[in-house]
Amino acid sequence: MFDPKPILKTLPNLPGVYRMINADDVVIYVGKAKDLKKRVSSYFNKGQPAPRTRMMVSQIAKIETTVTRSESEALLLENNLIKGLMPRYNVLFRDDKSYPYIALSNDQYPRIAFHRGAQKKGSQYFGPFPNTVAVRESIQLLQKVFRLRTCENSVFSNRSRPCLQYQIERCTAPCVNLIAEEDYARDVHHAALFLQGREEQVMEELGDKMMKAADAQQYELAAVYRDRMQNLRQVQARQFVSDFNVSDADVIAVAESQGSYCVNLVMIRGGRHLGDKSFFPKNADDCELTSVLEAFIQQHYMSQNTPPLIIVAIDLPTETLEALLSEQSGRKVRINTNPTGDKRVWLKMAQTNADLALSQRSAQTSSQQARLVALREALRLPDSTERIECFDISHTMGEATVASCVVFDRGNIQNGEYRRYNISGITPGDDYAAMRDALTRRYRKVAEGEGKRPDLVFIDGGKGQLGVAKEVMEEVGMADILLIGIAKGEDRKPGLETLIFSDTGEMLNLEKDNPGLHLLQQIRDEAHRFAISGHRAKRGKARMHSSLEDISGIGAKRRQKLLTHFGGLEGVKSAGVDEISKVNGISIELAQKIYDELH
Repeated sequence: MFDPKPILKTLPNLPGVYRMINADDVVIYVGKAKDLKKRVSSYFNKGQPAPRTRMMVSQIAKIETTVTRSESEALLLENNLIKGLMPRYNVLFRDDKSYPYIALSNDQYPRIAFHRGAQKKGSQYFGPFPNTVAVRESIQLLQKVFRLRTCENSVFSNRSRPCLQYQIERCTAPCVNLIAEEDYARDVHHAALFLQGREEQVMEELGDKMMKAADAQQYELAAVYRDRMQNLRQVQARQFVSDFNVSDADVIAVAESQGSYCVNLVMIRGGRHLGDKSFFPKNADDCELTSVLEAFIQQHYMSQNTPPLIIVAIDLPTETLEALLSEQSGRKVRINTNPTGDKRVWLKMAQTNADLALSQRSAQTSSQQARLVALREALRLPDSTERIECFDISHTMGEATVASCVVFDRGNIQNGEYRRYNISGITPGDDYAAMRDALTRRYRKVAEGEGKRPDLVFIDGGKGQLGVAKEVMEEVGMADILLIGIAKGEDRKPGLETLIFSDTGEMLNLEKDNPGLHLLQQIRDEAHRFAISGHRAKRGKARMHSSLEDISGIGAKRRQKLLTHFGGLEGVKSAGVDEISKVNGISIELAQKIYDELH
């Protein structure tokens, strides 16, 4: 039994972070404290109310602490440790760092574009948006109203005449100087104001421009400003959120049902409702809603641009959170736990979304569980069959061969456990050798204790691939795992698949309406999709790769000279040593080396 007294005596009354560690030297919980001594001691008081806490305390073998300068600093360190260690008793949310944004570049003629990832200095970023659809719809709207360019710089700098976007009035063609730089800059300024929620200022400026153009009898130009104002009014009527004293806000609701939790996040940016997104935490068993909400705010906003207002329905301690989020974002952030008026209406909508998402997820899980039960019955599998893995091979006439492994476990597809295997060193088009390579690499590690053992393995293929799989499993010492080959039916029609068992050689066809067959098809199709996407990426990369790049002594400049001189790689291949040596910068020795490498 762990004796906490010696550690508790030495703990200071200072802010910091504590880590609970079990007998296997694994961190099972990370927490923060305003007073380390009081907070850690509270875990060992008699009569702990929560079963979850009692279970966690019973597993503690060691406690480590880190003193910080403030509670805000402790909160930040706690968040970093949780994301790095993924402790068993911390509520965990998926780290969604790649939210999409709208970007305005800092070019002479700025480009409006979809952006995801690291943000560059100089450019303006607006968001984040809950999904890519919201970003693309907003970009289309801005093109229609302000007619900004969306083309890449490589295209923009090489245009000799306007593109289709100009013809359909979605761009003013700055690439061929059909708009003055100051006029384009004004359009960019208006677009930025619009994205910031300052529509009225844009309307006033456009109204002034329209009246001046009309007074100068420039009626066509006045009509352009009039049309822009009409489009903006339509947008305002459709999207504007009233009764918000700030243009950017997040509304967060939490729902719980049968031990499962959902957090729904509604995003309002620039005074417009952009949509919502639902999050489902891990390790939240027997947690209170307050703990789930606090964990979400801590983990979500550490890597995101925080809006000035966050609206929540649950009363939680906000002082430290507000201080840290304000420090992180460089502006005052307020967490409203008692909304009124329209803010309460928006919160109710978020709560409805959370309840709905939770019920839909529960229904989907139940459906998948029913399919799994049907599959067990159809294939006469034991009730313990939970983890299913499936393999597929993809290539184009032997080129860029890729094998995929997808995983179904815990009642659903587990995307995070998917694996791809780049296959090389085999005869092009040899699916048997490719399958052998992938299975050997996968299950040799599993046999050595790296990763989970599957209960069932599907092989997308007939008797040949299944025979290879059986040999591999015997070689790695996992012959007890059932293998089933999925042979495609006539004309590859769904529902006509033939299942081949590795242990008996029995062949089985399931009824088209069998739920177990539907699960099998879902897993097989997912393996196929994952293999094809990997193959296409590899093939595209290979076709963009020049064999000249593999020759030492040939840099980018020499490669460009060779390709320009001979009109392409085929011309270089057909040239002799003497011809190659005539290219500026290519000696006779290097020409011989190039010739030998290419032949």
